[in-house]
Amino acid sequence: MLSRLLAACLLVLCLPAQAYNITHIRDHDEIVESGVLRVALYQDFPPYSFEESGEARGVDVELAKALADGLGVGLQIQWMQSDESIEGDFRNHLWRGHYLRPGQIADVMLRVPNDKSFSAKRDDLGLPAHELVHMFGPYQRERWQSAYNPAELEAIPSIAVFQYHPVGVAEDSVPSFYLTSVMNGQLSRSVRHFRTLADAFAAMREGEVHAVMGIQGEIDWLLAQNPDSGMRLAENAYPSMGKQLWDLGMAVHDSNRQLAYALGDVVEEMILDGRMEKLYASYGLRYMKPGLYQDE
Repeated sequence: MLSRLLAACLLVLCLPAQAYNITHIRDHDEIVESGVLRVALYQDFPPYSFEESGEARGVDVELAKALADGLGVGLQIQWMQSDESIEGDFRNHLWRGHYLRPGQIADVMLRVPNDKSFSAKRDDLGLPAHELVHMFGPYQRERWQSAYNPAELEAIPSIAVFQYHPVGVAEDSVPSFYLTSVMNGQLSRSVRHFRTLADAFAAMREGEVHAVMGIQGEIDWLLAQNPDSGMRLAENAYPSMGKQLWDLGMAVHDSNRQLAYALGDVVEEMILDGRMEKLYASYGLRYMKPGLYQDE
């Protein structure tokens, strides 16, 4: 029996690390020496990260290039498909890897919530939910936004107007859940669901819906891509929606603080010298500084 146990132990030790999904975390010096920074970006998410004619484009793509330049290395994009939760994205791209590409992870992930309560979140057992991830470097503030067709609506003074005018949203989105449940569900019959916000915007141009709702960046991008549409921005509030402004930043493996310091310095310099605002403007977006820089 003892010899069998010993043989089993030796077999475990001799098996390749990949068989046990042991992921190697590259530190700052190793990344610089390799000449490449691996950045995880969400796929098919204009205006932030997408491909056009085979070329990577978007605000986050340009930011990723600036981060790589700041380290003096090249850029390698690791495209992400959203998991069921941000925790799944962390797991698949920052510390364990996806089963389809075991052990292959990114050095840094963009478009991560930058919020103290989120960072300090506990799991069902009361343990830190994100103990393997370090979140840092806020670079943008985001919010909810509506746009409307002035041929159908004079304005959107409040969401109550959607009782009488159809509004388009992306399916399974926060605006979808919000508009179908707020006001005791009175707006649900007016909500139209589309695969993407771009599809909802196209439906607004055709008169199928009179307004759309999504994040500010996506709305700005769609207006910039359709300058002849005549659609307008609304300035209404969203009662009972919870957080209506939130900051976005970066994340690395918790052991990689030196890399975080270096990348955080690049982002801060871009915010303070105005390059970040110019980057957003180049895609037709209004730029809001994250809370850390609101008084700058």
